[in-house]
Amino acid sequence: QVQLVESGGGLVQAGGSLRLSCAASGRTFSRAAMGWFRQAPGREREFVAVIDWSGSITYYLDSVKGRFTISRDNAKNTVYLQMSSLKPEDTAVYYCAASRNTNEFRRATDVASWGQGTQVTVSS
Repeated sequence: QVQLVESGGGLVQAGGSLRLSCAASGRTFSRAAMGWFRQAPGREREFVAVIDWSGSITYYLDSVKGRFTISRDNAKNTVYLQMSSLKPEDTAVYYCAASRNTNEFRRATDVASWGQGTQVTVSS
C-alpha cells in the first residue's frame, strides 16, 4: 500500500497556474504508476493524468492536454501536477492516486490507493 498526501490546491483566476504535489510513503512508490483524478460537485470522479513508474509514459484527459503536465521525482517520493491556463471548468477536488500500472487508471474503481483530495477553484 502507498499512503498519499496532496498539497498545493487553492483559489486562482482563470488563466492562472497552480502546481499540485503528492507526497507518498511506502516501499512500492517507485514501482507504482501515479496519477490524478478530479471530482466536481454532482459529477463522477474523472481521470486527469497518469505517469508510469519510470516517468517515461504519460496520459492525459483530452481537455487538459497542453495545459497540464504530470511529473514525478522518485528520489523524493513525490508526484506533481503543473496546471496552467486554468479554466473555471477545472474547478474540482483533485485526488492523487497510485496503482500497479497505468491501465488501472482507466476506471477509478480499479485504483489501489487514494489521497484525501485538495480543492482547486478557478474563478472567472
